[in-house]
Amino acid sequence: MRTSPALRAAALAAAAVLLPVTACSESGNKDDPDGPPRPLAVNAAEASGSGDLASQKLTWKTCPAPSPEQGSGTAPTPLPGAGPWECTFMKVPLDYAKPGGETIELALIRARARSLDKRIGSLIFNFGGPGASGVATLPAFGTAYDPLRARYDLVSFDPRGVGRSAGVECETDRQLDARYETDSTPDTTAELNTFLKDTKTYALACKKNSGKELPYVGTANAARDMDLMRQVLGDKKLYYFGISYGTELGGVYANLFPKNVGRSVLDAVVDPTQDFAQSSLGQAKGFQLALDNFAKDCANRGDTCKLPGSNAKEVEQGIADLLDRLEKKPIPGLGDRQLTQTLAITGIAAALYSKETWPFLEQGVDEADGGNGALLLALADSLNGRSQDGRYDNSMAANTAINCVDSKQRFTADQTKARLPEFRSASPVFGDYLGWSLMSCTGWPVAGTWDVPDVSAPGSAPILVIGNTGDPATPYAGAKAMVDALGKGVGVELTYEGQGHGAYNSGNVCVQKAVGGYLLDGKVPADGTVCR
Repeated sequence: MRTSPALRAAALAAAAVLLPVTACSESGNKDDPDGPPRPLAVNAAEASGSGDLASQKLTWKTCPAPSPEQGSGTAPTPLPGAGPWECTFMKVPLDYAKPGGETIELALIRARARSLDKRIGSLIFNFGGPGASGVATLPAFGTAYDPLRARYDLVSFDPRGVGRSAGVECETDRQLDARYETDSTPDTTAELNTFLKDTKTYALACKKNSGKELPYVGTANAARDMDLMRQVLGDKKLYYFGISYGTELGGVYANLFPKNVGRSVLDAVVDPTQDFAQSSLGQAKGFQLALDNFAKDCANRGDTCKLPGSNAKEVEQGIADLLDRLEKKPIPGLGDRQLTQTLAITGIAAALYSKETWPFLEQGVDEADGGNGALLLALADSLNGRSQDGRYDNSMAANTAINCVDSKQRFTADQTKARLPEFRSASPVFGDYLGWSLMSCTGWPVAGTWDVPDVSAPGSAPILVIGNTGDPATPYAGAKAMVDALGKGVGVELTYEGQGHGAYNSGNVCVQKAVGGYLLDGKVPADGTVCR
């Protein structure tokens, strides 16, 4: 999702060497409705890559285990009936205004299509954040998308600044532990001074360790990278599946390259008409809605729910009381680490991303009420990108860097304080937390690019836009806003009446049938379709 660095969709991830293969050897076939691949002419202004880079040959090899920057773990398990996941690196310009200048490498991953005879091309995924490693996330969710492998290579990548793609580096693991324990909702002058010092220190660390890359990690450059990727992979059109922040990236791509848009799906949609502050306020409302739904479900289950309260209001009050106690006195968490108020709010938010994790939220709050903060702390770690060995991936650093080079908005402490009442009104639990996150780009060493992104895409192929009525991170209204902003005849809206972040991964048959019908067979659903 397009999120404040306080909350990110990298929660989505909280999941033999082959002969070299060239782009030409994989491109085009008689069943491809868009015809054979054709490299495009490029220019410095809206370049997707220089001629030399567009003709580069990729050498795919069996994927290793994710690096610490990608989240660590074990090597990806092959999909059923598929060969091993394959990885490679692709060169892109650091600065697209200088396409013949310095390059960086992007990490890519793929699972081959089942049938070369019926293959359409490569379906490129971005899972959001910004900051989520596509190389780590695609295999984690690969079985959900495996039906699409009937006609596509499934491909994802670490966007520039993420994971192994010139990943942004800021603070050490020990410094990050201290940062995430810091009170992010300052109530006193002393707490505010600590908060402001921490914000400044973090920005300076990012500048010191990744200053050369910071100006170039924005969404527009990531979109240009995808167009270069399209050419290198041998596709005339970009076939795309964007989730959460990936919907914004897809919209920006459609604006820059409308004639290159192929069959595309945007799921869990960021509202492109909202600036950073409006988006953060919308998230406060979205997470509060999700918490309300969780509390209603808990209360309706009566004695089977572990949390006290005969109605939703009483259940939520119990959670609020717990957070108030944690602000005064943290409780034991994992090892020698404690569960603070800030980490508890992060853990609660992490569990609201999916209805499937509501039981963990219930258990975590119940245990914390009894003085054991281990589960809520583990949930917070999953959202903050901390592995069990104490190492952090770079998702949060990348999230901040991408958000801050995109958004022009910079807030002072006084301006933030003035906005807090509307955030508190939107969410008694998450309001202060997301309100103070408005300062995440204050003092950032690189200026922002836009107030809101331009996603208008006249001349684009239809883009399927899916909104979930119970989505906490990308509120449902964003889907209609994206459809309108893409322009007449481009955006096709589909509504899923469900809970959680996103729709396709919910397992809803109606949603998956609509997506498969479009991506695999080119059948565009009727605008306004509703899935329940």
